[in-house]
Amino acid sequence: MRRVALLIALSLVAAACGGTADDSATTTLSNEPDGEVTTTAARSEPGIPGVASSGDLVSVDYTGTLTDGTQFDSSIGRQPLQFTIDAGQMIQGFNDAVIGMAVGESKTVTLPPEQAYGDYSENLIIDVAIDQVPEGIAAGDELVSAAGQVVTVVAVTDTSATIDTNHSLAGETLVFEITLVSIDG
Repeated sequence: MRRVALLIALSLVAAACGGTADDSATTTLSNEPDGEVTTTAARSEPGIPGVASSGDLVSVDYTGTLTDGTQFDSSIGRQPLQFTIDAGQMIQGFNDAVIGMAVGESKTVTLPPEQAYGDYSENLIIDVAIDQVPEGIAAGDELVSAAGQVVTVVAVTDTSATIDTNHSLAGETLVFEITLVSIDG
């Protein structure tokens, strides 16, 4: 009986010492050109009430701007944006910015292209036969591909159309003002 108690006690001590990996690592979201960190988000332990963590369904209000202040999107005046953290529904930097936020907390994050829509790539500009695009298209028109991707017509000739398949925000540094409205599940 005493051996069993000793084994149980040793097992508890070993579990406490060995434990699991620390999930509270801090993730740096952005570095400004001068090396100053714009913000960091501490990854919270799952299950802390009122704090967003991986797998949570969250609602946020946000405004997205370019570094020159040009607004490209906002949920203000509409319904808050709802998404599941770490489910691949959002750009990585936005997703990571929400982790560790408390309900009602607001923050501003600056995301370089690699944490947003990636770098602009000349390899994503393609030529397609004119019979593969809608009749009457012109340079500057936006089309939706069969996969649901918005693409931009760059040029049109009698035989082909040049299509830019880069995301319209590729290569851009993005600034988001984010408020965690609720954790819904």
